Amino acid sequence: MAEYCFPRHNRLLNAGDYQSVFNNTSFKVFAGEFLILAHKQSGTHARLGLIVAKKNEKRAVGRNRIKRVVRESFRHHKMGLNDLDIVFLARKGIKEIDNQELHKRLEKAWAQLAKKAVKAKKSSKAVLSPEK
Repeated sequence: MAEYCFPRHNRLLNAGDYQSVFNNTSFKVFAGEFLILAHKQSGTHARLGLIVAKKNEKRAVGRNRIKRVVRESFRHHKMGLNDLDIVFLARKGIKEIDNQELHKRLEKAWAQLAKKAVKAKKSSKAVLSPEK
């Protein structure tokens, strides 16, 4: 049960963490109402940062709802996203999506991100150890 919590080591905590993802983005998943950026890091835990601007959702209740759903979804999918720093960016139109639909889209996005990370890992191993 402890693997489904969201402790400090699973969060991007400061501006430097966010900046490293923005400057060194390795993977992008665009899903219309949100964008997920990811960067491979040297740690062993997946870390998540959330950006939901007032421009996209005026009310704090709405912004908190979006963040709550994203955190919940991330907690259940973080095992497949090891050693990635991830930034979730809310886009226009996200406030019209209900919780169930947002959860479905996030599941699909996490799967795409995990697939891209595995593909990159395999290709980097092939480059490091060429066949003889």
